[in-house]
Amino acid sequence: MGMSWTMRDLEEWDARIRDKVAEYELDCYDQEFEICDRDQMIGFMAYHGMPSHYPHWSFGKSYERQRTLNDLGVAGLPYEMVINSSPSIAYLMRDNSLCLQILTMAHVYGHNDFFKNNFYFARGTRAELILGQVKMHADRVRSYVEDPSIGLEAVEKVLDAAHALSFNIGRNPAVPRLSPAEQRARALDRATGTPDPYAAIHARKRPDEAATNADLERLPLDPDPDLLLFIRDHGAYLADWQRDLIGIVDEEARYFLPQMETKIMNEGWASFWHRAIMNTLGLPPDIHMEFLVRHNQVVRRIPGDVNPYCLGLAIWDRLVAEEEGAWDPRRGLPAAPAAATRQKLFQIRESERDASFLRRFLDEELMRDQDLFAYEPRGNDLVVAKVSNETGWREVRDRLIRQTGTNAMPMIRVLDGDYGRSRGLLLEHVHDGRDLQLGYAEKTLDHVYTLWGREVHLKTTVNRETVILSRGTDGFRTRVVRDE
Repeated sequence: MGMSWTMRDLEEWDARIRDKVAEYELDCYDQEFEICDRDQMIGFMAYHGMPSHYPHWSFGKSYERQRTLNDLGVAGLPYEMVINSSPSIAYLMRDNSLCLQILTMAHVYGHNDFFKNNFYFARGTRAELILGQVKMHADRVRSYVEDPSIGLEAVEKVLDAAHALSFNIGRNPAVPRLSPAEQRARALDRATGTPDPYAAIHARKRPDEAATNADLERLPLDPDPDLLLFIRDHGAYLADWQRDLIGIVDEEARYFLPQMETKIMNEGWASFWHRAIMNTLGLPPDIHMEFLVRHNQVVRRIPGDVNPYCLGLAIWDRLVAEEEGAWDPRRGLPAAPAAATRQKLFQIRESERDASFLRRFLDEELMRDQDLFAYEPRGNDLVVAKVSNETGWREVRDRLIRQTGTNAMPMIRVLDGDYGRSRGLLLEHVHDGRDLQLGYAEKTLDHVYTLWGREVHLKTTVNRETVILSRGTDGFRTRVVRDE
């Protein structure tokens, strides 16, 4: 449509949107907007939206791939991109129409409120620190690349492996990572039990035999889901610069993890509030008509896939309907939910992530309305396995949850950092009914072996048998464990 606006237009509409944000009691960081062209937006996409980021070949590959797809008309570009930081930074495409700029600004404020108030983000990297932290990371990585004793090839070897393993981390931010000393103290507490002031009248408690017999020198005493941090802290063959690179990758993965775990909630929340704001801004008729078209394009259902904007918005609408009744987007909407309803929504926005959000609020009626079903391969075909009826909707919902956020990734934990008393590393795949794809498992062990420097073993289940996958100097091998 071409550029049909001026910076003064955007400033005026932003001020009106901020008035609505205050009226609806959204709690946001200060918001900054930057205008960018197509190539700049592709660059921000490739570098995860960060204005400063360390160099790596994969980011350049991502840039060229996205640009080629866009040139060929195969893939479009986002209307905006927003960073979870304080102040929050959002990029707006220069070629957007005025309607799209207003719409995306309203959408950004919804994300901003979610970033600031959801518990998952509150336990991650502090928003006011992330931009400075990423810049420091970039400076340190470049210093290692420019160091003649290290160089680009050595740096990229570590980053390649660390990137591949970066989301093998603890998935519940409320569970603290214990130091070896804290694990040892907890094991001793389990072994001795807590003091009983009424021991004389109670039957004597037996100590925890498993804890009593535990090897208190084993590392870790409890399975450790933070694979990169364990390697960084206990890898015997790493130089300080290698440990630093591993820590950098881990820190940035933890920053992005909440966005992965709340995609449906977050996009639905931003869509819910951009709709409420746009419907009450008093838009000129031509802009309002374009908004209706654009909004419906964003939140439409996608055959054969789940649109997080669509599903998230449907659930938030259902929650409002339960409080106020007659909330049907197809028949017209109230201007915005009432104050008491907003408070309930704010509580849910603060305390949930996608897995719990879907488990609590995605019911049979809503799943049927969304036409959700499960399919699976049979031979060379894909067939519908379950539909959202009275008998199948729970399984369809549970399958969806298993594909949400990090649930779609295998969970791998460290069991022993001195396996076989030879500095080997023993890992465990927490099997949830889905076998590993052995090709990916082999590549994963290659990356772990690169960082650990000694033999790596992975315990898993394949076709209902316990299997140990190993990677050492002699390559990749598999052993079936008959007796534990």
